[in-house]
Amino acid sequence: MPGGKLVVVDLDVRDGRLARVQLSGDFFLEPDSALRTIDAVLEGQSVCADESTLASAIRGALAPDVMMYGISPEAIAVAVRRALQEEHAA
Repeated sequence: MPGGKLVVVDLDVRDGRLARVQLSGDFFLEPDSALRTIDAVLEGQSVCADESTLASAIRGALAPDVMMYGISPEAIAVAVRRALQEEHAA
């Protein structure tokens, strides 16, 4: 993430959908449970979903009181798209 921290998304693809999504990196979320929420909302998203769609889904799933330090929904969406490119190249 420009000006932020390392953001990594590990995932599998099953039937054209994201599966076994795990977000990690050098960032902080409050509360900690927000990480599980983000993983859950990404689970099942279409591999064709663009960055805007993914970021909107993340933003919509998070409670208003969630604090994100060194990360944003947009940065997560970029990491997902990059992970999908790597998955496709493998």
